[in-house]
Amino acid sequence: MKQLIFILIFLVTGVMPSSSHNSNNSSNTIADQASYISTAYHINQEAIEIALKGYQKLHNLGKLANLQYLTIADFSKPSNEERLFIIDMQLMQVVVKSLVAHGKNSGLKVANNFSNQLSSFQSSLGFYITGEIYKGKHGASLELNGVEKGINDQAKERAIVIHGADYVSNKYIQQQGYIGRSLGCPAVPNNQVSTIINTIKGASCLFIYAPNSQYQKKSTYLD
Repeated sequence: MKQLIFILIFLVTGVMPSSSHNSNNSSNTIADQASYISTAYHINQEAIEIALKGYQKLHNLGKLANLQYLTIADFSKPSNEERLFIIDMQLMQVVVKSLVAHGKNSGLKVANNFSNQLSSFQSSLGFYITGEIYKGKHGASLELNGVEKGINDQAKERAIVIHGADYVSNKYIQQQGYIGRSLGCPAVPNNQVSTIINTIKGASCLFIYAPNSQYQKKSTYLD
């Protein structure tokens, strides 16, 4: 419980309180809290650390309207594992998790290559703010606005959105060992797309992570 209180205080005030149970009386850090969430929900710890930093920065800039949810797509995991996590920032719990696709030119089972370019058919890393819901060729879809210049700011031009897809399913995993791939969109299972879209709509934060040193050097959200 103390772990959760520390995180909530940090996200509201930007100051991490001291841990009263620590014999050295040293302050907790984002890394401490990320370690707790990582252990509880099997998400890459670095992904959580970066996501928390970016969420706080976007919050401070007044760019988020839906502050309740932080979504992490953890592309350090292979596509045959659930790797999309929606965290309720009030409860500090994962409330939704699902499979999620990466772009077909990013890799087969694991995403290793990323691009911001039109027609690259690769995923783009970094922070996004969820936009409008619309009905497209895949049914209900959620626009994603990439906020990192040169990294994912071509998302609208590339039509990178959250949508449902039949190739994101356990059936495909059973057939070939991994799910199908998209043209760059973080596509999700058809039976979960409605829940996911309605949970994170309205200008919430989505972070797409991979252990990519080039992204970390270029991103301005990790300062």
